[in-house]
Amino acid sequence: MKKFLTLLTTLIIIVLPACQVPAGVVPAEPYPIVEQSDAYPVEEPVQNTAELNPVTIDYAKNFTLDYKDGYKLLTVTLPWLGATEALEYALVPKGTQVNADLGNAVVIHTPIDSFVSLSSTYLPFLEQIDELDSLVAVDTADYIYNADVRSWVENGRVATIGSVATFDLETVVELAPDLIMTSVTLEQAGLPVVINSDYLEQDPLGRAEWGKFIAAFYEKEVEADQIFDAMVAKYEEAKALVADRTDKATVFLNTAYEGTWYMPGGESFAAILLRDAGADYLWSDLEGTGAMPIDFEVVVERAKDADFWLNVGFASDLAGLTGMDPRYADFRAFQEGNVFNNNARITEMGGTDYYESGIANPDVVLMDLIAIFYPDLAGGHELFYYRQLE
Repeated sequence: MKKFLTLLTTLIIIVLPACQVPAGVVPAEPYPIVEQSDAYPVEEPVQNTAELNPVTIDYAKNFTLDYKDGYKLLTVTLPWLGATEALEYALVPKGTQVNADLGNAVVIHTPIDSFVSLSSTYLPFLEQIDELDSLVAVDTADYIYNADVRSWVENGRVATIGSVATFDLETVVELAPDLIMTSVTLEQAGLPVVINSDYLEQDPLGRAEWGKFIAAFYEKEVEADQIFDAMVAKYEEAKALVADRTDKATVFLNTAYEGTWYMPGGESFAAILLRDAGADYLWSDLEGTGAMPIDFEVVVERAKDADFWLNVGFASDLAGLTGMDPRYADFRAFQEGNVFNNNARITEMGGTDYYESGIANPDVVLMDLIAIFYPDLAGGHELFYYRQLE
């Protein structure tokens, strides 16, 4: 152990952007999980099926999956914003050897048995392939929505190792996990760190496809592919409901911060969801995917007569909105009660399921939006991630 610890003396951490999470109250519903088909029973050697019918990556832009002679190669083409080189992971079945030159690829022996998650967005994908039990540590349980994981942390079954700024190296060494997955660069000699850059995907389907990335380490990418395809079919069916809509609902997003409104770009994750839901996002003309600063007065001028106002941050009711800024009452959407927030499922600490299982289930998010804008087309769909502010 002393020799091993000596190898772990250098810890280099580069922090990348993280999602903000609002605060609220505790609900208790489970994730919407697609049932596993009998076509792929648990005892089936799914890795052999994948070799005969390789899983393809159809929507995600930032990773590829290639089947090589005796191993699989996962390539993260854009590990982080500004990265100039890809990262490669060679997934080698346990008990086998690869004669090929793997270059700089990090070798991971599969299937893995233990998993450290430094983002709550990985958890629903583990649950979908029935591998949540492999979780041995998280960064913190404060913002996790999944009730099982929070319970496991509380009773000590799952450890917490802190954020990248307070990384508990000693605990990680004791756990000796097969894999540590993170969205930040955490270079640690001797530890199996894998970078997951799903947050850089703007297409909701592209981001959800990273479930295949996670499943490949368990040799379950065939099962994940089946679950993903079923979700895509539901997403496309939802899009078709509003495809011919000409009288589109007008929508704007977010709230101001110190007098400045940060509005998502026209090719952002949020804007694409609104477009697929048949809405007219009033800032769809903004170039790019990032949030752009807009003066409060400019937002009022363009959005004062908008039909709907969504994603209002920490606000839990209309009174809370006007408490933040009395000018919010000037919007017609506020006056008509058409303000909706994506915090219907939230913990006391602020863990919001929209930012957790919503990433794996964009079809449900899309149906929520359609039910908000066009309830007559939603077929009685009840809001799951969203709620109307009273």
